[in-house]
Amino acid sequence: MGEEALGRAFEGAPEAMLVLDPGSDTICNANPSALRLLGYDHETLLGMRVTALHPDQVPTLIVFTQAVQARGRDWTHALTPRHADGHALNVEYSGALLPGDPTKILVSLFDLDERRRRLVDTEADAHMRAGLTEWQRMERIFRDIERENQLILRAAGEGIYGVNADGITTFINPAAERMLGWQASDLVGRDMHSTVHHSHPDGCHYPHHDCPIYAAFRDGAVHQVDTEVFWRRDGTPFYVAYTSTPIRDRGRLLGAVIVFRDISQRREADERLRNALAEVDSLRQRLELENAYLREEIREGGHHQGIIGRSPAIEACLRQIDLVAGTDATVLVSGESGTGKELVARAIHEASRRRDRPLIRVNCAAIPRELFESEFFGHAKGAFTGAVRDRVGRFELADGGTLFLDEVGEIPLDLQGKLLRVLQERQFERIGEERTRTVDVRLVAATNRDLKAEVKRGRFREDLYFRLNVFPIGVVPLRERREDIPLIAQHFLRGVVRRLNIPDLRLTEGDVRRLSRYDWPGNVRELENIIERAAILGVRGRLRFDLPEPDEAAPPRPPMMVERSGVAPSTESERRARDRADIVAALGLSQGRIFGAGGAAAILGVKPTTLASRIKALGISRR
Repeated sequence: MGEEALGRAFEGAPEAMLVLDPGSDTICNANPSALRLLGYDHETLLGMRVTALHPDQVPTLIVFTQAVQARGRDWTHALTPRHADGHALNVEYSGALLPGDPTKILVSLFDLDERRRRLVDTEADAHMRAGLTEWQRMERIFRDIERENQLILRAAGEGIYGVNADGITTFINPAAERMLGWQASDLVGRDMHSTVHHSHPDGCHYPHHDCPIYAAFRDGAVHQVDTEVFWRRDGTPFYVAYTSTPIRDRGRLLGAVIVFRDISQRREADERLRNALAEVDSLRQRLELENAYLREEIREGGHHQGIIGRSPAIEACLRQIDLVAGTDATVLVSGESGTGKELVARAIHEASRRRDRPLIRVNCAAIPRELFESEFFGHAKGAFTGAVRDRVGRFELADGGTLFLDEVGEIPLDLQGKLLRVLQERQFERIGEERTRTVDVRLVAATNRDLKAEVKRGRFREDLYFRLNVFPIGVVPLRERREDIPLIAQHFLRGVVRRLNIPDLRLTEGDVRRLSRYDWPGNVRELENIIERAAILGVRGRLRFDLPEPDEAAPPRPPMMVERSGVAPSTESERRARDRADIVAALGLSQGRIFGAGGAAAILGVKPTTLASRIKALGISRR
């Protein structure tokens, strides 16, 4: 049927008809029969809101319109529109979605009082017969609607039941029967609250006057609850979420319709999640307490952990650490390889106000030249080939903490200016990024070179040298503090025994004298490797040291300061050639092994990772 034909049918229909828009709460159209029934003219009625036509019946109106939108049609006796003269009309509403526009509802209004008058009017038999015919037709429609509603109730997955104003059950659908364990015949006519809602989850009594379900037909409001339980026929409870909607008839509250669902599984899942989160929070707090305890234990044990010795040289070094640790001054730690420069840097950091922030270490000797800038400052994704993601540099990682630059003399000359800028301005940019970042970093640098001599040779920037050399600390070689050798050796032996599970190893007086006579060109690092090798080779609790005798030992190294030696300094190419030759010789002796006792790193007295980096930088084949 076309729109024009629908319009003619609408205008000529004998029953009153309205077109409602629930979304905007407006009356969109009304036919002449509706104007006569309601007593309004066309212009006044179309300018009126739907809720204004039904004062004090907003919840009932919402229930009716939502039912029509959900099921396509619905009917009710509960709505009583106001006539233009103010009295309430006794009508029956039959609603359906408007053809062609499902956002609007076509409502037919049947005047029940008029029907009754027409049925009892014996003076107009023809009219009576026509009224009876109309009444029979409407009865069929109502039966069909009721049958459809019953089908909907049976098919619904949620439990639905109704109660009258006395709390007596009037109907119950099959889903409610399954969840509650009762048959409809057992519940209809009984007080529903005392049957399935009589107790709280903890088992205590739930009075009728506190029940939100019953409150719906007392205060006329919709009540929604998801924290209560219903009780099954076998006496077991289950958590439910329910909505209790009041039922009205001509302004009178007649009862309520309750829609509920079982939420036990959801509650159990929520409870498991809460317990898991509580456990995670408990573990986190416990871990934080343990970490705080461990940090306190370490600090109570002294902030010079790892620095062992009682010699005047060590005492002087510790005093310098205590002096500078409380400041943010830049420190330059100098000394031969293996003397423990990194331990000094860690002691400074642990005694400073930055101890709760990280100490970030950068081995400048192990970084390829082309990666220095990225290592220090980071890079943005796509800044160069291979930059597949953003990378955070070491300066940014150390923000708020301490940055330790080991072997700072190895930084290429053209990159020293960028390092100087960061130290002066505390600002930098990542490679491939224009954003300037600000950092708060305390710098500790270490070197085994004479940086002043490097400045004279033009290999190190003088301004950077002065920036680094704010507070110099010199770490003396082991041969100049021989009285510390027994303490250090005993410390390393305890660690080896514990790590390798070798029992009954001890240092004899003869072992101590022999260790003290050796000059230790590799310093503390060499001593550690010698102790570990002696423990592995030990027999029946005796350590076996593989040390040259004093007459075979190499002459003592000259002091690190070039000015005192009187020997012409080596060029960079000569130094690299010498380093290459030493590494090749050590690899030959160790048959290509770098790590472990007897490896090339142990022979040279350097860390295995440092040696591996140098092998890669010099292009040496381990074969």
